[in-house]
Amino acid sequence: MARKMYQVIVRGKFAPLDDEQRAALLAKADEHDVFRAKFTEEGTVTYERSLLAFTFRCVVPATEEEKEAAVIGRAETLAAAAVRKLGADYRDLKSVSTDLENIKIRRRAD
Repeated sequence: MARKMYQVIVRGKFAPLDDEQRAALLAKADEHDVFRAKFTEEGTVTYERSLLAFTFRCVVPATEEEKEAAVIGRAETLAAAAVRKLGADYRDLKSVSTDLENIKIRRRAD
């Protein structure tokens, strides 16, 4: 069965945070800086110290038959779990995906 790979970016907002959640997220903020973001199957969460929104990046393997909506659904499930693991909740998820087969690499002419 042929496999495809998608890069998915899930953006969302943190649900209202209490003081304890804010303190915990701020204590880990340097570990979740945008410069540490990677597209992996586990995914990475990044957020700013304002604690308003977050971004989750991941790679989702799929079969040829799977629809993009199913891929996005799996990515959003991963994002929700990652945010909950940080001790917070989420709202307003919006996602975009890219089929890696559709990326064209332009080589520079020498």
